Amino acid sequence: MLYTDHYRHADDIIEHLDTIVPGLPDPLLQAKYTGFVTVAAVTVYEMAIKEVFIAFAARENAVFEAFVESFFRRINGRIRLDDLKGYACRFGQSYEKDFSARLSSANSSHLNQYRRDLRSTYSNLILWRHDFAHAGRTATSATYEEAVQSYQDGKVVIDCLAQTMR
Repeated sequence: MLYTDHYRHADDIIEHLDTIVPGLPDPLLQAKYTGFVTVAAVTVYEMAIKEVFIAFAARENAVFEAFVESFFRRINGRIRLDDLKGYACRFGQSYEKDFSARLSSANSSHLNQYRRDLRSTYSNLILWRHDFAHAGRTATSATYEEAVQSYQDGKVVIDCLAQTMR
């Protein structure tokens, strides 16, 4: 399975909510839907990231694949940028350096084109998800549209990781 196939779950949810949320008159309900989007987004990120590393190991050999699959079985939200760099470094320091370089390059392009920092939007989404899922707090600093945009931006971060692990 391609790592991008995992995005379908969150993409379908967002596609449906895009028809509902903008018309809601209740800001609290909008904030709850925003939290729901962040949970779906981080969940598919986790699955995609696992897929990237497992596919990398599978190209090497079946034993390595089994080990990596077991290692990543329970990453449970540990997908911050520092976590990703640490995971890449486990395969060799050159992978961490390559990931950092790819991310910096993509971030520069993204900043120039969209005026958004990939690192910030990715990190914010993970923080919003944590607050919603573990503390029951709705993202008062984020709108539904910002959460959806952050999810889309985060895909670029994972693309950089996938390119690194090829």
